[in-house]
Amino acid sequence: MPNVPIPGSVPSLTAPSLGSVWDGLSPHLIASFYEVAKTGEDSWGQITDKTDPIVVRGPLVESNLEAVLNWQSPFEQAGPESKAPALFAMLQSGALQPIVDSLNPFANKKTSASDPQSQQQAETFLKQFEGRTGITKLNSTQVFNGMPPVKITVTVLFRAWRDAASEVEAPFNKLMEWALPIELAKDGSLLSRAAETVRGTMGYVEALLPSKSPTRIAMKYKGRLYSPLVIESIGMPMSSPVDANGKYVELLVPMTLCTLTALDRADWAKVIK
Repeated sequence: MPNVPIPGSVPSLTAPSLGSVWDGLSPHLIASFYEVAKTGEDSWGQITDKTDPIVVRGPLVESNLEAVLNWQSPFEQAGPESKAPALFAMLQSGALQPIVDSLNPFANKKTSASDPQSQQQAETFLKQFEGRTGITKLNSTQVFNGMPPVKITVTVLFRAWRDAASEVEAPFNKLMEWALPIELAKDGSLLSRAAETVRGTMGYVEALLPSKSPTRIAMKYKGRLYSPLVIESIGMPMSSPVDANGKYVELLVPMTLCTLTALDRADWAKVIK
């Protein structure tokens, strides 16, 4: 039976799943991961397969959501400091006055050939720059310059209480399947695939893009639904303990999940709905 997406579906806690036994633990502390597919222009639903429990559940030891919003100040270089930074730094700090005095050959003489009034005016003029800056509200104004997709870093715990194969190995393998490409074409030659297309044994789309990218997933955690997501990275701590058969009895699986697109207010409202 082919996988069929169910629009807007969320797995229940009693649905068949892969993961460890966590009796007595609050369901809000257990994250559910499952595969989703597009069901409409802006909707995603769970993919069901009666022959395979496709929900992976486990508590999150660590979790963090990070949204990076790019704000920039495009007018920062509009001030005079950008044209002559060293000169204006000396003017603003008052460091230019000693240099002017040291270069004046009559500065230490009681009788000066220069005009004392002109010297006083020059000193007064230079002191006006001390403690002032060219920063204004205009050249410090920030503008929104976009944002990348939201990243979610989690560490999922799988621990064997009864059977290591079903409680640890199986859920981790399912997460790894979702992270990896569905299929990578063995033949890398576009020319050979083009020849098969001419013979009618391969379609044009298959010839141009022969491989299948990784699947999209959803994560339900603490009453919030994050969907769709992609697994950007996944780790397997190979130093984890094993049983007598070499099966892992505990795995702390670090993952970096990423939203498919950047989020706006409407998308966040769907998360907390």
